[in-house]
Amino acid sequence: MSNVTASGARQRISSLLDANSFVEIGGLITARSTDFNITAKDTPSDGVITGYGLIDGKSVYVYSQDASVLGGSIGEMHAKKIVNLYNIAMKTGAPIIGLIDCAGLRLQEATDALNGFGEMYMAQVKASGVIPQITAVFGNCGGGMALVPELTDFTFMEETHAKLFVNSPNALAGNIDSKCNTAGAAFQSEEAGLVDFLGSETEILSGMRMLISMLPSNFEDEGVFALVTDNLNRVCTDIENYIGDTAILLSQISDNSTFFEIRKDYGKDMVTAFIQLDGATIGAVANRSEVYDSQGNLAKTMDPVISARGAEKAADFVNFCDAFSIPVLTVTNVTGFKATKCSEKRMAKAAGRLTFAFANATTPKVNLITGQAYGSAYLTMNSKSTGADMVFAWPTAEIGMMDAKSAAKIMYEDTDAVTISEKAAEYAILQNSIISAARRGYVDTIIAPEDTRKYVIGAFEMLFSKRENRPAKKHGTV
Repeated sequence: MSNVTASGARQRISSLLDANSFVEIGGLITARSTDFNITAKDTPSDGVITGYGLIDGKSVYVYSQDASVLGGSIGEMHAKKIVNLYNIAMKTGAPIIGLIDCAGLRLQEATDALNGFGEMYMAQVKASGVIPQITAVFGNCGGGMALVPELTDFTFMEETHAKLFVNSPNALAGNIDSKCNTAGAAFQSEEAGLVDFLGSETEILSGMRMLISMLPSNFEDEGVFALVTDNLNRVCTDIENYIGDTAILLSQISDNSTFFEIRKDYGKDMVTAFIQLDGATIGAVANRSEVYDSQGNLAKTMDPVISARGAEKAADFVNFCDAFSIPVLTVTNVTGFKATKCSEKRMAKAAGRLTFAFANATTPKVNLITGQAYGSAYLTMNSKSTGADMVFAWPTAEIGMMDAKSAAKIMYEDTDAVTISEKAAEYAILQNSIISAARRGYVDTIIAPEDTRKYVIGAFEMLFSKRENRPAKKHGTV
């Protein structure tokens, strides 16, 4: 027997999971503390509903905070229920989902609640890289609770009413929430980069179901495979038209245009998304210089460079894919790193993190060069020298230190324009051409753009049994 209410917390669970699949755990647990007359208040389930169920037939564990019970605040037993759920999810190897609506630490249980927070953090850290962790913020998520989404793999946030903050906007010197709502969904997705997906409550629950269906249940799973109804040799006509907006390019080569973008509002010069190829989930990382809206109109243009935000986003994504052995496809069209004072503050660190992530990853890695691949920025994007297993390139692609004309101006700075033009043409053939790179072994195969889908599928099929041993160590330090 359990305490059954019509709270929003239960409704969210019902909407998220397959019909009639939820089984509650610890439904009779209530607050144990008696300080400050807390027993005078009814605390059903101690403000959090925990249990397990199915999403498209796949087992998941779910906790949903109930704001109608002491504001959904975290006390001793509230935290213990979540930690217990983590322990069971780890034992059974199933994803865990947190639906957050929390007033924060329960003051009546100060030290016990604080200890509970710590135990939650520890459970999340132990589960990291073992099972996928997903959180969705529907109401308040402030103070110490704001660390919970950061310690998970993916965060969803309701776009109108939800609040996510360590310090509330009005507590920041010189700020009020009407001036800059640092707790709002827009700030957390566009500026902080903490939120992966924004939407209405219905859109969030639907998005979480789709994401779960594309992810392995744990790090030992042998991949995720869906029924393939798309032609594996399908010709992608006019795909070269989407060299700028790689979100469209990736959806074009994916099975039935399956495409789930991660953190799309942060670091827009880089696309990170899950696609499907031959039914298998693939993580995709792509440079982006154009953004088209849903009506097909060009909404934004950018230089083909890597920003600090884009590099940070991509590094986090690659690390997740590698932890769960999800193959990675990169689409490269980059001329350098973003040159602004703001970006320069952390450009080297961010680019180093991305380089490390690709070089350190042992999951299958395929790189497709569609346009320019210049300098260290190219190496950062999963080049042959930094660990790509297979590198494909379109016939019009270029690989080199920089564009030919700039190189010629540097090498022949004291000569006339005619000489520079001649040397630029020579440099383009000898150093920047894709034929030159292929002859040196830096590109495995030059492919026609319309054949991209079948070649990439073939490469990942070939790499399915890849095994790579690295020196034993505790962990890297970047």
